[in-house]
Amino acid sequence: MNTLLLFSKSLESISTVTNWYISDLAEYHGKQELYTHQAPQKLKTLREHALIESSLSSNRLEGIEIEEKRIGTVLFGKAVYKDRNEEEVAGYRKTLTLIHENYRDLSISEETLKKLHALTRGEIWDAGKYKEKDSTIIEKYPDGRERIRFKTVSARKTEAAVNELIVSWEDIIKDKAIHPLIALAAFNLDFLCIHPFRDGNGRVSRLILLLQLYHLGYEVGRYISIEKLIEENKERYYETLEQSSQGWHTGEHDPWPFINYILSLLKTAYKEFECRIGHVHSPRGSKTEMVIAVIDKQLGKFSISELKKSCPGVGLDMIRKILKDLKKRKIIGCLGRGKDATWKKL
Repeated sequence: MNTLLLFSKSLESISTVTNWYISDLAEYHGKQELYTHQAPQKLKTLREHALIESSLSSNRLEGIEIEEKRIGTVLFGKAVYKDRNEEEVAGYRKTLTLIHENYRDLSISEETLKKLHALTRGEIWDAGKYKEKDSTIIEKYPDGRERIRFKTVSARKTEAAVNELIVSWEDIIKDKAIHPLIALAAFNLDFLCIHPFRDGNGRVSRLILLLQLYHLGYEVGRYISIEKLIEENKERYYETLEQSSQGWHTGEHDPWPFINYILSLLKTAYKEFECRIGHVHSPRGSKTEMVIAVIDKQLGKFSISELKKSCPGVGLDMIRKILKDLKKRKIIGCLGRGKDATWKKL
């Protein structure tokens, strides 16, 4: 809410580091089509591993664990759950499957937030319901000391804050006021600061992150567990979250430590995806398929330079040849002439 509102009014110059992350992620996004058309058995294995790792890691971050010997039964069997922990881990797995298979039908809405929370919390009394009492995030030390790390939005103002956050997200994505990946990280920060539920906010924030990535066309979360990467870097996660939440209520906070953390996390996920899938050679016709897939996603006019940016590794001559062929087949049309010419699907 407050971060997205801040960006909708004015956006300071983006740092070199942030621009590097955005540029690197654009390149990985361009390669995504190439990777996901190859090695189907490897991709299947990655999907299965990501599902397991995400279900376990996201819950472990909240102190929820299950016995190792029960993992297979809880996640993939028709188990009678032994306790609340097993129920919540299984619920997270089911919610992941829902997002992976039905992300197109899940909008970023109050209904979706409550649905994701209800699925991950199981039969508990306030599953899918906003908190009824004000809450604070308390940090506990090994010696027993405690300190208040952050005071969340009051219970009375929670519903309005969530609705304002969703409207701000829709407006920024529609107006393209900032890069959508920056907006995604800002949304995550605002959601965690609002802290709309009594418990389970961290898990819902990670599920929303995955859903938003799907909506933006970044599918790395299908193959690499983003939750696992957060768990492996949880000290930095909590550190940047604290840095960026200071002054949040008055809009005087610095969101960039947390935003850059999320962007670096996504870059790490893509690097790991590239490493796990292996440096495979492009089969005959795969570059053509990549270009056609990018064209197929276009909603309006597009240029050759935009195609080149979305299809790293594909030469301009090949792109022109593909466009010429598609034009001949009356699938696309050319608008204008020369270097400023644009194209449009017919």
